[in-house]
Amino acid sequence: MKLFVNDLTVIDFSYLCKERGIVGESWIVDVLLDGSLNEQSMVLDFAIVKKQIKAIIDEAVDHKLLLPTQQQALTVNDSSYHADHLTLDFISERASYYLQSPSCAFALIDCLAITIESVTEYLNKIIMAELPSNVQGLTLTLRPENIAGDYYHYTHGLKLHDGNCQRIAHGHRSKIQIFVDNVKDSKIEHDWCQRRQDIYIASESDRVPKADIQLSDSALTNVTPDHQYFSYTAPQGRFDIAVESKVLDVVDCDSTVELLADFIARQIHKQHPDNSIKVIGYEGVAKGAIVSV
Repeated sequence: MKLFVNDLTVIDFSYLCKERGIVGESWIVDVLLDGSLNEQSMVLDFAIVKKQIKAIIDEAVDHKLLLPTQQQALTVNDSSYHADHLTLDFISERASYYLQSPSCAFALIDCLAITIESVTEYLNKIIMAELPSNVQGLTLTLRPENIAGDYYHYTHGLKLHDGNCQRIAHGHRSKIQIFVDNVKDSKIEHDWCQRRQDIYIASESDRVPKADIQLSDSALTNVTPDHQYFSYTAPQGRFDIAVESKVLDVVDCDSTVELLADFIARQIHKQHPDNSIKVIGYEGVAKGAIVSV
């Protein structure tokens, strides 16, 4: 007997890629369970599927930075500054990144590269260990949203958030819609998606000097003049990141979807001061903010 739940949840996260650097991503999750009927004549109660399995997935990977531990470009160590914190040094083909975060902000996955297949295998093992014995099989389908137009991948952190959005390196795959005088402008949408492709978005208010950043000893030795530094303390702990300017977009606001949409609208309005501008910004799948100026 098989039981399925499509669109169970969306996982928003970032991952390390040897070629692209830190990549923000959003995947939709479908679940298929295979098993015998229990005493309630069910494979598993839908309420349990929706709550328990979703909670397991969220705890494992949602709003985390996924680390391919077999990747030689990655070095992870315990932090010398704080208990239960890790430092991360990552030298990709695109840029170098250095972080310190609470260990809960990372998912260490035993693989060479973060892919749909490697994350699916990782989640399968975790979820099956928590399911009742009558469930013999689990098929997870992780898939990106089908977006017809342009989209971009970005990574950020929200220091004022009480939940997991406070983690300094989690991200999203997002589309954007931009209207000039109520007419959709695909050219401007494309330009912003190119600008934000595989970008790290930082808030100017979180900038710190190199003397105040907390990273590994090797990171402090290997950073270049092109690195910029950002740090904050949130309920889960202290977060630090050093990012090269070429993969960085610094904004004059917090990086909530509301303020990012407003930031884009303001930038476009500077170029088109005599026109009305509307921006529909998305944060992952099927959620976002609308700003008009």
